[in-house]
Amino acid sequence: MNKADIQTVDDIKVLVDTFYGTVQKDHLIGPIFNEKLEGHWPAHLAKMYTFWQTILLDEHTYNGRPFPPHAQLPIEKEHFERWLSLFNQTVDALYEGPTASEAKSRGSKMAALFQIKLEHIRKSPFPPLI
Repeated sequence: MNKADIQTVDDIKVLVDTFYGTVQKDHLIGPIFNEKLEGHWPAHLAKMYTFWQTILLDEHTYNGRPFPPHAQLPIEKEHFERWLSLFNQTVDALYEGPTASEAKSRGSKMAALFQIKLEHIRKSPFPPLI
């Protein structure tokens, strides 16, 4: 059976809710997210809806800087790998098509970029300007 592609903000909400539901239960990254977002999950999910709506549907609803909130988290390469694996599994379980593929591509690029930025910040002798 063919799956639909990501086409609407409701599709984005299903993706985000399903993904972060999995993240919250994950033994590796769940504790990091749950500690940081305790009591703030609804606001975080709403922000993620607008982020992915802007990225995937070209509907400019997100205003923010996605990297700074992650800069102080105790995350390493294995955390990014798990995040990306769970994200790709969620996309694949729910959708297929060009926008679903774009979601996975953007997730991969974002994870790689965040890792590079974190490595640079951690190796720099100067405090970050974030």
